[in-house]
Amino acid sequence: MDFESRLRYTGVMIHISEKAAQQISKVREEEGQADGGPSFLRIQVVGGGCSGMSYKLAFDNKKNESDKVFAEHGVEVVVDTKSYLYLVGSMLDYSGGLNGKGFFMTTPNATKNCGCGSS
Repeated sequence: MDFESRLRYTGVMIHISEKAAQQISKVREEEGQADGGPSFLRIQVVGGGCSGMSYKLAFDNKKNESDKVFAEHGVEVVVDTKSYLYLVGSMLDYSGGLNGKGFFMTTPNATKNCGCGSS
């Protein structure tokens, strides 16, 4: 099943790939946050980067009433309302290796994309 079909089928508006979920869990563990530390990953869209927007990812443990919460593959991702407007239908993924990008978003709503992979 392709990504768009999976979105319609599951109703998940922000998808977390299995690779991204594994890396989120690994980083939490490496940073000693798995035991009593921040319990979820927060994604924010902020101004900057060569395409005009970039993504900020950080572990957090405080949710706001208006936050959108998504869970998949055993990890939880939280997005504020403003960022959610830009991220609807997106997928958080991870690519490692020598030429890997790290975490990245596949965002169907983006009107411009950055060629350097940093934003």
